[in-house]
Amino acid sequence: MVDIAISQHNTDLSSSISGTPLLTINRDATLDADSSNAFEGPEKLLEVWFAPSAADIPASTVSNGLKGVPAAAWTEMLDLVHCKVLSVVKSEQVDAYLLSESSMFVFPHKLVLKTCGITTLLFGLPKILEIAALCAGFPHKPAFNDKLAAAQTHRVFYSRKNFLFPDQQQGPHRSWLGEVNSLEGILGSHGSAYQIGKMNGDHWYLYVTAPDNRFTPPITPEHERLDQSTPPETRMLDFPERIADLATTRTNCDLADDTEDETLEILMTDLDQENAKQFCLDHASAVAEDQYFKETHKKNKKDMGDALGSFAEDLNSADHYDVFEQTSSDNAALFTPDEEDHSLPEALTTEGHALGKLVSDSSGLSNVYPTCRYPDARIDAYLFTPCGFSANGVIPAPPSDDRNATASKSSTHYFNVHVTPEPQCSYASFETNVPSRQTGRETVEVIQQVVEIFKPGRFSVTLFEGKSNGQGAGSHHERRGSSGYTCSKMDAIKGYRRMDRIVHDLDGYDLVFQYFERHDWKGGAPRLGERF
Repeated sequence: MVDIAISQHNTDLSSSISGTPLLTINRDATLDADSSNAFEGPEKLLEVWFAPSAADIPASTVSNGLKGVPAAAWTEMLDLVHCKVLSVVKSEQVDAYLLSESSMFVFPHKLVLKTCGITTLLFGLPKILEIAALCAGFPHKPAFNDKLAAAQTHRVFYSRKNFLFPDQQQGPHRSWLGEVNSLEGILGSHGSAYQIGKMNGDHWYLYVTAPDNRFTPPITPEHERLDQSTPPETRMLDFPERIADLATTRTNCDLADDTEDETLEILMTDLDQENAKQFCLDHASAVAEDQYFKETHKKNKKDMGDALGSFAEDLNSADHYDVFEQTSSDNAALFTPDEEDHSLPEALTTEGHALGKLVSDSSGLSNVYPTCRYPDARIDAYLFTPCGFSANGVIPAPPSDDRNATASKSSTHYFNVHVTPEPQCSYASFETNVPSRQTGRETVEVIQQVVEIFKPGRFSVTLFEGKSNGQGAGSHHERRGSSGYTCSKMDAIKGYRRMDRIVHDLDGYDLVFQYFERHDWKGGAPRLGERF
């Protein structure tokens, strides 16, 4: 693992356990993290692949591919997007960046960038292609005139939910057509653009390019061309060590198996307001205060009991009352008169990672992928002022994974959560690429658990599932047992009724989109900010 220092004020909370992700906090960025103004909750999600898998990155790339890129390069790109890095969790397979507006995940072969509010995500795409070319060493087109150097992409995915306030967006993000035109102008190719769901209801936009494995080699210089009049010399070549290692890794870990590529996204609106309070600073601080003083009182009681020894046991016998339990509801009464400092630590009264962890635990988000099954999992969470919450999770495969130890070690996934609890624009999202095979649970069970945490009035679900190798776009009906079974199971979300379901057969993937409303929901039609 490599420790990247983003600023001189970083706090490194690395673990002594080998393989456990490492956390780095950017103290400078957290100084200005404030969510006082309500903003667009639904995120823009960009996924750029430069190779089919980590085992397929070209030998020309730097060690670790995109993960080997200096932090300063990503910071420069994120400046164009208008967001900052709050903290980073680093692991062997993926680096998870918690941003002032959502998340970024960097793998050796791909990058996932998700931003909310009025961020200009697509302004960062040309810089991402340049970084992959010049910093990571992926095959690329050189810079020309005002065009930056651009790495060859394998696949690009861009998606988002319909905006509530599109007029507040900047640049191409004011409309879906503008975003599609921007993508095609940057990529220099034509992908496929979709609107999935009802035009006059909650819907989801998707832009995706077809797989492209072509890497155009440079033209051979004239002086190096063979003389066609003489037979070519037969030469014995040493197989490059790094390529051999990559081939071995691919054989052992089967990282190129597209069926492992699975992404679940749950987009929730109209959150139950009483429940949404747990993602506000005042509420979280009150919970922290209660827990802190109870723990302090418990410690004081134990310390005094240890000091008094058998005398304390006599005081607490049936003939006496417990002096430690004779307290008022005021937390100050938990302390003895001679104790002078009754104040909470500052970290439990202000926004930041400490309250973020508390909310992650108290809300139940930490239990979606519990450490009892994923002992090396790491969650990086942040609570904003006066409200708002973001979290990244890095989830290494559990030791009980049914593949061999090498494959298990190489299989690391992620999840992210972002919450805007304000009643006029309440929204929460949950995204994960942890395969259902690995969790030992049905996809519907994960959805049910997440929905019970947020209690939305309505929500949509998108599920991408990679097709097995060799199955093209026309083979969907032949493998209906997989997607059809998933669809039917996802219909049964307790407390909700399914209002819409659409299944798309894409090149290399099956896509399922579903929209739900709570049984007792009386909020009227979905709020549509975009014209149709």
